[in-house]
Formats: sequence, structure tokens, C-alpha cells
Amino acid sequence: MEIQIQPNEKQRAFFESQARYTAYGGARGGGKSWAMRMKLVLLALGNDGVQILLLRRTLGELRENHLLPLLKLLNGVAKYAATEKEFRFPNGSRIRLGYCDSEGDVLQFQGQAYEVIGLEEATHFTEKQFFALTECNRWSGSMATPFRPRMYLTCNPGGVGHEWVKRLFVDRRYRENEHPEDYLFIRSLVFENAYLMQNDPDYVRTLLALPETRRRAMLYGDWSAFEGCFFPEFDYGKHTCEPFDIPREWIRFRALDYGLDRTAVLWLAVASDRTLYVYRERTASDFVLSDAGRLIVDSTPPGEQIRYTVASPDLWNRRQETGRSGFDILTAAGVRALLRANNARIPGWRVLREYLHLSASERPRLVIFRTCTELLRCLPLLRFDPNVAEDAADTPHDLTHAPEALRYAVMSRVPPNRPRDAAPRESVYSFPPPRRPKDDDFSDWLAY
Repeated sequence: MEIQIQPNEKQRAFFESQARYTAYGGARGGGKSWAMRMKLVLLALGNDGVQILLLRRTLGELRENHLLPLLKLLNGVAKYAATEKEFRFPNGSRIRLGYCDSEGDVLQFQGQAYEVIGLEEATHFTEKQFFALTECNRWSGSMATPFRPRMYLTCNPGGVGHEWVKRLFVDRRYRENEHPEDYLFIRSLVFENAYLMQNDPDYVRTLLALPETRRRAMLYGDWSAFEGCFFPEFDYGKHTCEPFDIPREWIRFRALDYGLDRTAVLWLAVASDRTLYVYRERTASDFVLSDAGRLIVDSTPPGEQIRYTVASPDLWNRRQETGRSGFDILTAAGVRALLRANNARIPGWRVLREYLHLSASERPRLVIFRTCTELLRCLPLLRFDPNVAEDAADTPHDLTHAPEALRYAVMSRVPPNRPRDAAPRESVYSFPPPRRPKDDDFSDWLAY
């Protein structure tokens, strides 16, 4: 069969890529679905016996975006087996269609082998699903000639998988045993889709009319501005700075969010104008609390005067099996002046939003040293909780720890919009009660 196609420059690069993992897209209207279908069909026609798996998140998306177009394209070329949802080619190649509507649906592919896997709208898949599928991306034994297994992904900013796609293909931040040369990102915008621009020029006007945050993501492929962004106020250029020596007279304190899966500690300083600076961070996984305490102590240089360490209230609960609390364990490890955090989530996020909001002079009230890479990674990626207005989602969970510590920190200070002369004197420590504060009632917050 001869298929004549006219791909644009970015689609051609996608067709020619033989990288282990190739991601294509980044914005709406870039011709991603067509490119994915054609790439997999060309592979099936050109490689005898190749086994291919094409996935979408839901069955409805799979049917509309791929099954119906493929039925039309491959009529008389490949036989469609409806029960197995797969196209079978005369040369032994196969394109199987599947979906993973829930986290556990990926388990149906365990033990199977596919030389090629296509992941359409990859940001709709979780990182766990992606890595589970990489285990299936191997030689199937049905090909007579050598073929390097590979995965092809299409994607836009946003969705549950935004963070892992951005990490691997946009930020190119790799963990141990992840090899940079395996990952290729081909960025494509609607302006490069000549077919769409010619046949539906009003689509660009539709994208231009979107709200600013979504427009930046869907039209311009801005991975720092995605749908559901919890802190659109955050501006890397204005809320970060290069490290500098903190003046000795500035008040310094720490904020701790502890979890066995992830521990996050922040060191903060209060400038003379009450601007907060986050100047150091430490994060660790699989640390028991005593190890977390030693990490805090060891990461604080001798002679650095720390006024207090604010930590999650649950650390004051005593364990039945030992009779000791997290407070006791941290104190024994050398962490002094521990203060129970005000854990009111929605008021806390509101105060953090106030700190991120720029003043009339465009001067930030919260500045983060650029060496605090974990906080700077996680804060822009927090999403709204779909079920609780004004709260942040608690998934993906690994994104929440550093922002939670920052929330504890700002809740321990006078809110930035409160007059300076309204603050209690530094000798007065006012501990907030465990009740939920009334909206915009800052009178019982801890201040120094």
C-alpha cells in the first residue's frame, strides 16, 4: 500500500525520530493525533511483525480520536478484530487499541510485550501508569529483524501527568538510571499546522479568547501555566533571586513538613521590611523522624541563630506503642524551639497567596533563593482540589511537602497586608488556638 502524506516540519521530525522516548506537541492544534496515527501505521507497514499498542485515557476518546479514523484509513489494508480492538496487517504487524480509565487499568498490559507504544495525551496518565507501561515496551519475539523498542507520546500542558512529562521532556531533569539521550521533545504549535490554519483559521481566535492561564498553555505551549494552577501569582522572575549572605540581624526560622515518604525543611529569614526569604531547603525520602531531626541539625551551620522551627501539629500526638511524640523525638535529635503550626489549610493558602501577590510597586513579599530547587519545582505545579474550593489538591503527593512547609511558615508570621504597628511586640508569643480562624481574621496568629 502507498500512503502519500505531507507532514509539516515538526511532524516530519516526529516521524523520523528513533529515540527511546519521543514526545510531540505542547499546545492545541499542533496536529498531534494525526501524527501519532500515521507514525504507528507507517511502522506497522514498514516492519514485519511489529507489535504496537496505542493508548488513550478513556474509551470515548479512543473511539473518536483513533478507532473511527483508522477504520477509514485502513479499510482494505488491515483487518479489524473488534473483540480484541486491534488492526491486523498481512505482514504480521498489529496495532492494538487500549485505554486506562483508572489507575489499575494499566495492569491488564502486564506480562505483554510491544516494540512500540503510543501514549496519546500523555499528561492524562499518571507517572505510575507511564512507568508500568515502559515495562511492556520490549521485544515481543514476533519480529525477524532487530528493532529497538520505543515509545511515542503526544501531550499538552496540564492534567494529572503534567509534572512527570515536564520533568522528563521539558525541564530534562533526570533521576538515577534515566539517560538524557533517550528523551526527545518536539514542540509544535497551532501556527505550524498549515492544514488547520488554512481550513479553520478561526481556531486561533478561539484559543486567543481563552482565559490568560489556559491561553498561555494551550496556544503558546507554556508548561509553567497550566489548567488548574493553584498559584498563578507565582512569577519565577520576580519571586526568586540568586543567593546572598543573609544579614545577621534578620530573624531566621525553619518550617518542617514531615512524612515518611517525603520530608521537606525550609529555612527562612525575615528582612527589615518584613519580606520573607526562603534561603535553604532540604528534602529526603524514607527518613524516620529521628533521621529527619538530624538532617535539620546537620544542615544548620554552627552559630546560625534560628528563632524557632514550626512543624505540623500531628507531631505533638503521642504514639501508643512508645508513649513518645514526634516533638519528643525531634527535641532529642537536637531540634529546639519547636512550635506547633496552624494547620488551617484554606486560610493558610490565602495568606501564602497574599505573600505572592505583588505590591503596587511590583515588589514581592516572598522571595525564594534559586538554589531551593524542590520548592521552585513544586509550587508552580500545585493544582486546585476539584472537590474543595480554595484548597490545593493532595495529588501527586510528592508535590505537596515543600509547599506545605511554606504554608506553615507564612502562617507563623504577621500577614503581609497587616499594618506593621498592629503586630505584637517581639517579646509576645501569641499561639493560635486549634480552631479554624474566621475568614480574614488574623488577630490570633503567631507573630514576632
